[in-house]
Amino acid sequence: MPRSMARAAGRRSWATLPLCAVVVLLDLAVCKGFVEDLDESFKDNRKDDIWLVDFYAPWCGHCKKLEPIWNEVGLEMKSIGSPVKVGKMDATSYSSIASEFGVRGYPTIKLLKGDLAYNYRGPRTKDDIIEFAHRVSGALIRPLPSQQMFDHVRKRHRVFFVYIGGESPLKEKYIDAASELIVYTYFFSASEDVVPEYVTLKEMPAVLVFKDDTYFVYDEYEDGDLSSWISRERFQNYLTLDGFLLYELGDTGKLVAIAVVDEKNTSVEHTRLKSVIQEVARDFRDHFHRDFQFGHMNGNDYINTLLMDELTVPTIVVLNTSNQQYFLLDRHIEDVSDMVQFINSILDGSVPAQGGDSMLQRLKRIVFDAKSTIVSIFKSSPLMGCFLFGLPLGVISIMCYGIYTADTDGGYIEERYEISKSEMENQEQIGESKEQESISGGSQEPTVQEPKDVLEKKKD
Repeated sequence: MPRSMARAAGRRSWATLPLCAVVVLLDLAVCKGFVEDLDESFKDNRKDDIWLVDFYAPWCGHCKKLEPIWNEVGLEMKSIGSPVKVGKMDATSYSSIASEFGVRGYPTIKLLKGDLAYNYRGPRTKDDIIEFAHRVSGALIRPLPSQQMFDHVRKRHRVFFVYIGGESPLKEKYIDAASELIVYTYFFSASEDVVPEYVTLKEMPAVLVFKDDTYFVYDEYEDGDLSSWISRERFQNYLTLDGFLLYELGDTGKLVAIAVVDEKNTSVEHTRLKSVIQEVARDFRDHFHRDFQFGHMNGNDYINTLLMDELTVPTIVVLNTSNQQYFLLDRHIEDVSDMVQFINSILDGSVPAQGGDSMLQRLKRIVFDAKSTIVSIFKSSPLMGCFLFGLPLGVISIMCYGIYTADTDGGYIEERYEISKSEMENQEQIGESKEQESISGGSQEPTVQEPKDVLEKKKD
């Protein structure tokens, strides 16, 4: 085809596309330009810059879902002038490099800063990934030089930690905790005159967490290890929960009180249970924040899988995500006082825990997961389910039938063989007796008794 005709055909193909499709294609092309494809040279050149890298596999479905989001991350980081470079690496082609960075699954997102590598474990959304990159790429502990800066940080971040005071052993522990937990939250430092007037400190230095329009002060005697306390307090007191957040809450050691509701259902019972949990979280945070996390979850599918039971919606369940125990209501929850009594009953041990991670529960979990997998396969694709499970069962049935019929025939032949053998022995004995009878001239009694009817004829 001549070049002029090819160009004309190309213009016609673009012209036939809708305007929105053209814009989408151009956006994808632009976004991809800000994500670098990394190869083996990355290992030697990476330390000069800060890198946000997606380690992926070409066949991975989750990696394919992440790709357009990752392209948007690259474009956003470039447009705001971030020092963080965005790249991606095929971990199957460069498996040795991926192994050095500790890649065990796909996709794996890491921020590489000098000799340090930070894993991203949050939701795979553009805003959350960019927030992670800003937090980890910056200073480990950021100073707050003025009250204006403090107010700015408080408006921007839902949860953040502040060290107040000078040099001390507590500050060293704070730095160690920040180096470990910077992937989850922000760490700041300030002098006492920068802190708002409503903050009351009994002693200095101190570590505080600001969240839920209030603050909590770390107490070494009541709260234990500083890193563990920060890990417990890095969440807001009330959350909209999903499977990912429940998994993350397992590291806190807290019990999670959940209102399981249908958010599309606007009936009084659904909204009432959700409101009760919210009020307890707000009005009793000083009593329960060390031991409890509160929230609500839309639908009971995930909870049913976790509890291996069918929960009626709406309801309230309390989970211990560290050992898979759970507590179900032992009373009707009418108002906040009923919920507070239920929580106190859990704390004093009067409400028995169900589930757990015992050997029996683990076996039950294996059976439940296998059953759920089979049911989901048959629901999604009955023909595929019949092929996957019907074919092996058919082969096994044919093999068992063959083994059974082979044993039966063998026994029959062997039995017939034994019978024929005994008949032959009897015939040989009869033959020998006749020979002896002929030799003796019939003087001896026959060894074989004649039939009764024959003897009667002889008498006649």
